[in-house]
Amino acid sequence: MESVLLYILGVAVVVVGLALSIGLHEIGHLVPAKLFGVKVTQYMIGFGPTIWSRRKGETEYGVKALPLGGYISMIGMFPPAKDGGKTRSNSTGFFQQLVQEGEPDKKQGALGTMVDEARQASADTIGEGEDHRAFYRLPVFKRIIIMLGGPFMNLLIAVVLFAILLMGFGTTQASTTVGSVSACVLPATSDRQTCGAGDEAAPGAAAGLEPGDRLVSIDGTAITSWEQSTAIIRESSGTPLQVIVDRDGTEQTLVITPKLTERYVTDDDGNVVTDASGTEQTTEVGFVGIGPAGELVPQPASAVLPTVGENISGVFHMILNLPQRLIDVANAAFGPGERDPNGPISVVGVGRVAGEIASIDTIPIASKTASLLGLLASLNIALFVFNLVPLMPLDGGHVAGALWEGIRRWFAKLFKRRDPGPVDTAKLMPLTFAVVIVLGGMSLLLIYADIVKPINLFG
Repeated sequence: MESVLLYILGVAVVVVGLALSIGLHEIGHLVPAKLFGVKVTQYMIGFGPTIWSRRKGETEYGVKALPLGGYISMIGMFPPAKDGGKTRSNSTGFFQQLVQEGEPDKKQGALGTMVDEARQASADTIGEGEDHRAFYRLPVFKRIIIMLGGPFMNLLIAVVLFAILLMGFGTTQASTTVGSVSACVLPATSDRQTCGAGDEAAPGAAAGLEPGDRLVSIDGTAITSWEQSTAIIRESSGTPLQVIVDRDGTEQTLVITPKLTERYVTDDDGNVVTDASGTEQTTEVGFVGIGPAGELVPQPASAVLPTVGENISGVFHMILNLPQRLIDVANAAFGPGERDPNGPISVVGVGRVAGEIASIDTIPIASKTASLLGLLASLNIALFVFNLVPLMPLDGGHVAGALWEGIRRWFAKLFKRRDPGPVDTAKLMPLTFAVVIVLGGMSLLLIYADIVKPINLFG
């Protein structure tokens, strides 16, 4: 029962953390919009039916039923289609795309019809004398600031969370405490991973080493790091070693003779080295059969930004390879294959991971807290990078439209031509609709995969 409650608590922590992240993302849009004088009619967390709302001044603040994002609605985000046309309202949310109402587009065909229908369906929210408060009338740089305010908030949240995680809790590193003791000796290339009745006992187990023992010294050499003990053991095959360990506050002396066995050759990053043909390289070294216990080691402030940069790079590369990754997810969800633990997951998958972290008895509370903080920090990095994709209705799409308008006007001024005016982004509604369909399909696929074939991070 306790593990179930802890599981629910872990899910709740991520849900609340994600809701706060979305709320702060929209505040990142809301604050500069109001500072620049744009009329904001709604600030909403979620989509669908409204659960709760309250009006303060000219803005309605509320929470909706589906916690899949959030939005603010600003008047005049789209310019008139033609001179004299009415200005329309829009929002910053993924799926909350109100478009402009004005003269029908003269284009023929399905795409032109879609644009016309979207314009006609849009509500005209600009009141008498409010046209100067329309979003599209702002200078390009102010519009970019408003649209980048949301992703910037996610980046700021991630920096703060990673700072707390790295400087307050630290990163997990190998300690000088024994975390695991192998029961037998198996070569690295063995097909078996479990011991059999006739297998030779591992030297560490035979000598009486136990998980929780802290290495004090080996043959008179004080042990200050796990790497130091590994180096001594690997070079001492067949040589009896006097090992002093601290067991529950009492020092004990054990004699261990490392066994010569086959191990993989690894580089500085711990990756197995391969030759030109791709064959994994092995070498014969001394082996005792012990593994280190991890411990949290606080990091300096200088480690925060590089960690944030590494996470941004990881999400960026995932987005670049998203089509293939989604194919892999589909193959795993509808076939016998396993999910890639480093692949994309949905909100359902994130909640499941958080629940598992919280409910595992063998993980200390500090490590659980650190893991949940890291999960929320990574989510905010994903929101930051994903929202910068230059496609509407994402924030990056609006930024791209503003930049294109600025470039057009700059060239017109440079060559002394007539000001081309604002870019009619309503004409991008067919593309926007397609992006929404793709995002929706991707979300459904990931949610389905996280239900029927969830990623197993803990064995």
